Amino acid sequence: MSQRLGETQRKILLLLLGGIALDLSGSPKRYFQVLKAIEKDWKEINKQSLKRAIKSLYESKLVSEKENPDGSVTLVLTDKGKQKALTYDLDKMEIKKSKQWDGKWRVVLLDIPEKIKKIREAIRFHLKNLEFYEFQKSVFVHPYDCKNEIDYLIEFYDIRKFVRFIIADSIDNELHLKKHFYLLN
Repeated sequence: MSQRLGETQRKILLLLLGGIALDLSGSPKRYFQVLKAIEKDWKEINKQSLKRAIKSLYESKLVSEKENPDGSVTLVLTDKGKQKALTYDLDKMEIKKSKQWDGKWRVVLLDIPEKIKKIREAIRFHLKNLEFYEFQKSVFVHPYDCKNEIDYLIEFYDIRKFVRFIIADSIDNELHLKKHFYLLN
C-alpha cells in the first residue's frame, strides 16, 4: 500500500534530497533561517504544520535524526525517504511508455488565470518536458497513462480548479498525433 504524503511532507523530502538540513533544536529562528532560503511557498508554512509533518515523516521512517556535536539535531533522509523524494522530483519526473498503447489519449486542459502567469508557464514547461504534444495553446495531449504525474503537478502548484484531465478514445486528427508519438505500425 502506497503512503500518501501531504504537501508539506513532500516539500520537506525534496528539501532533504536537495541537501538542505533542517535543524531540530527547537529554535523557531533556526527553522525560518533554513526556510528563508527556499522559494516563496515556504514562507507560508507555519511552524506547527512543519513540526507535524516532520513528526509524521519520522514515524513513517522516511527521515531519521542525527545528533550534532553542539546538541542540535539534524533531520536526514533514510534510503526509503530518498526513494520517495525522487518520486516527487519535478526535474526527473517522466511518463512511462507502455509496450502496447491502449488506444486512449490523455488530454490536459489549462485555464490558468493571468494573475498566476508564472505558474501557467511552469506547468506548460513541465508538460512539454514530459513530452506532451501541445495541441492548442492550453491543450496538451499524451498517449500514455500519466494521471499520477498530472495529479502531482496540480497538487504541487495548487491549481486543481484550473486544470481538467480527460481520457479520450479518439481525436479527430489523431493520425498526426500517432505520427508524432511514433504509434503507427
